[in-house]
Amino acid sequence: MEFIFNPFSIILIFSGLLVGGISINIIFKVEEATRWIALTMLCAAIWGFFYGMELSVSTSEAIMFFIKLEYIGISLIGAFWLIFSLKYTSHKSKNYGLLLTSILVIPFTTYLLVLSNDYHHLFYKSFNVSNSGPFPTAKIEIGPWYYVNLLYTYFVFLLGNLIIWIRFRSSGQLFMTQTRLMLSAGLIPLVFNLFYKTHIFRPFESIDLTPFAFLLTYLILGFAILKYQLFNIKPIARNKVMEAMTRGVLVLDAQSKIVDFNPAFLNFNISSKKLKIGSRAEKTFNNFPHMLHLIASKEAKVIESNFSYKEYEKVYQIETIPLIDKKSSYNGLILLFEDITKQKLQNETLKTQAIELQQLNNLKDKYFSIISHDLKGPIFGIKELIYLTYTGLVSKDEFMEMLPAVSKNMEQVALLLENLLAWSSTQLRGGETINMQEFDIYEILIQQKGILERIANEKRIEIQIDHCPKTFVLADKNMIELVVRNLINNAIKFSQKKHPIKISIHEESKYIKICIEDFGKGISEENLSKIQRGISFTTSGQNNESGTGLGLVLVKDYIQKNNGELEITSQEGKGSKFCVKLIKGGTIKNLG
Repeated sequence: MEFIFNPFSIILIFSGLLVGGISINIIFKVEEATRWIALTMLCAAIWGFFYGMELSVSTSEAIMFFIKLEYIGISLIGAFWLIFSLKYTSHKSKNYGLLLTSILVIPFTTYLLVLSNDYHHLFYKSFNVSNSGPFPTAKIEIGPWYYVNLLYTYFVFLLGNLIIWIRFRSSGQLFMTQTRLMLSAGLIPLVFNLFYKTHIFRPFESIDLTPFAFLLTYLILGFAILKYQLFNIKPIARNKVMEAMTRGVLVLDAQSKIVDFNPAFLNFNISSKKLKIGSRAEKTFNNFPHMLHLIASKEAKVIESNFSYKEYEKVYQIETIPLIDKKSSYNGLILLFEDITKQKLQNETLKTQAIELQQLNNLKDKYFSIISHDLKGPIFGIKELIYLTYTGLVSKDEFMEMLPAVSKNMEQVALLLENLLAWSSTQLRGGETINMQEFDIYEILIQQKGILERIANEKRIEIQIDHCPKTFVLADKNMIELVVRNLINNAIKFSQKKHPIKISIHEESKYIKICIEDFGKGISEENLSKIQRGISFTTSGQNNESGTGLGLVLVKDYIQKNNGELEITSQEGKGSKFCVKLIKGGTIKNLG
């Protein structure tokens, strides 16, 4: 067998060996799906190599020998491409064996018909050698099965490309390049083959450029697979990971253009018109200057930022990860967005609860101190007085002189004890049972005035109540009695001698407003703030009367539990005015 090499054959033989070596290397290095494209490359290498050998010989026997070897690659190249497309897109078949058989049945039949063509001439009707060109070439009259194989090859290549395009047409920019490269590998050689079959472009009227196109395309593809690990991480896997991520992901290139983003990022308040692959960050985030500043920094950072929406505000944690190569060159930026609104609210709630718990513990410690001191002192004092009187160390006249002071102390102890019992019931699991009922608030004011009037008389304080009988409110009667008693007692405690205490009743649309006003020392801004926040504090009265700070805590708590409101106005040195708003009697029925 004599070989006469020419430029066409040399290029084909060299390219075929190179692509064949690359494809074999890929087969042993990469995963299953990429092995199938390597097998497709190997088929192109076999076709190109033996076509180059065909163009190097001159006898009909030698040419037909190499044509039969070429058809090992020609018959299988389309089938392997379709199998690669199915594998690469993770196509699942209930009967994979049957699918594989149906794809390979025509290629194997084709090759058997090529080998046995002398007996039936279904593939080639006739075969001769043409010497019209610069070197001998095959002159073939095509048989019917040739067209079957040709149509099958076109069909499986186009079907494989369609499968890849449908699956990855909406992939991010990073993987669209990969998809386009695959589609080019499947389409460009077909275009050259179409030119050859239609005689649009056929050098010397007999040279088929299809294997040249396959070898050139697959040579580029092979280098990309080996050098850049193309197809090592499939877009389908990448898409699944990106879709599963609850954090929004945005990828920018070195020019701050959007390269990719995941579905979770769409929850970020960005207009869909602005959010496009290839658009610049300046355009996308033009309403968020702090975002532009973060992107411009090109540094790894974690920040928290508030974003206002139509009716509410969200808090995002934004993390930036710069993409730096081995040469320390900046290639882009990954931004991770996490909605931490609920987490922030939960943290704020926990902080508030911790503060409230600490205040409650402090209050508890304080009231144990009250029990051990403010209650223990007066009770032990009475006990000692009774003992001294009983033993005769204190005479009856002396005892009677002490009795008013003892009585005054006991009244304060009684109120303190009542407050302590009320506070204790609020701390028990479930708290108090609130018994809502309608009652005349004017009667309560008169009743509490009678209880506290003797203490007021000692300071020559007149308790003045506006005449307003039959004023009904809806609340828990026992709680409101305690509220009124504490407020009047506080007014007496902080009033100067001979100054009145004015109690008025005002009717509003849905509320009855009860105001208790004194003209004493007033309350500082700091202590007003503490009252509104439910923080306990103590101050001495005008005559250095002691207090526990428990009364106003209970007042505020009880008013809230009765769906009421507490308004306080005060000016230091001039006095204070406490107004309690309670639901007007009959309001619920009228509303119903």
